[in-house]
Amino acid sequence: MDRASQALAQGLPLGVRRTWAALPEHSDVRLTTLWYRARGRQSMEDKAQGQQYLTPEEEKALVSFLLLISNLGQPIQVKYIPSFAFSLARQRSVTKPPNKNWPRAFEKRHPKVKARALDWRRHEKHIYPKITHWFEVIERVILDPAIRPENVYNMDETGVMLSMLGSVKVLVGKDDLRNYRGAGVKRTVVTAIECVSGDGRSLLPLTIWPASTHRSNWTTYPTPGWHYAYSENGYNDSKINLEWLTRVFDPQTKGRANSKPRVLISDGF
Repeated sequence: MDRASQALAQGLPLGVRRTWAALPEHSDVRLTTLWYRARGRQSMEDKAQGQQYLTPEEEKALVSFLLLISNLGQPIQVKYIPSFAFSLARQRSVTKPPNKNWPRAFEKRHPKVKARALDWRRHEKHIYPKITHWFEVIERVILDPAIRPENVYNMDETGVMLSMLGSVKVLVGKDDLRNYRGAGVKRTVVTAIECVSGDGRSLLPLTIWPASTHRSNWTTYPTPGWHYAYSENGYNDSKINLEWLTRVFDPQTKGRANSKPRVLISDGF
């Protein structure tokens, strides 16, 4: 509530007659402002708030999310923040993303967040305090009474090399200058995405093959419930990450959670 609305709602001290002349003296608000507010005119703050892209509750939720992700060591780039805002606004049937100046205005409205240039050359230094801080943050998340152990999941990926390397280490004389070369073998990597819950339940895996299309001869033995994807080099990427969330994680955990929150811990997901 703005100051003028507060002055009108609180009234005057005991013994002071309520007049338009007395209200400005005891509230330090201009008479014209009080007069317009009493007749329903919005304050400039309320008017600006009504014109904002997100509601105050949505902006508060977005700030909490950005701070949490930053504390977990994966700060969101500024250029992606409008996409998160659009995802929230679409639930109110908004059809257009915010303009290019919205992230800067959002930062000014919320002093808890601040745009900062990240130097990747220094980002990996002093890793011990960062790891300690990460465990402190994740501890607060897990200790939330709404979070149950069976709804906490850890996801990771592992690569399996299907061919041997074509080089080995040998001992030669220190004066031997010959360039030894072995027969090169192309490396083929298959990646498996695995996930386990806090109570020891594992989800069905997703296997990523190095190919341009799915092939029926990838498996020799039956693998009921397994999921398969493919990429050019057999490694994981953002598209496959999204497929894993929608095809594997959500269907296998949503019913078990029974509308309670789920926590997914992953490494560089």
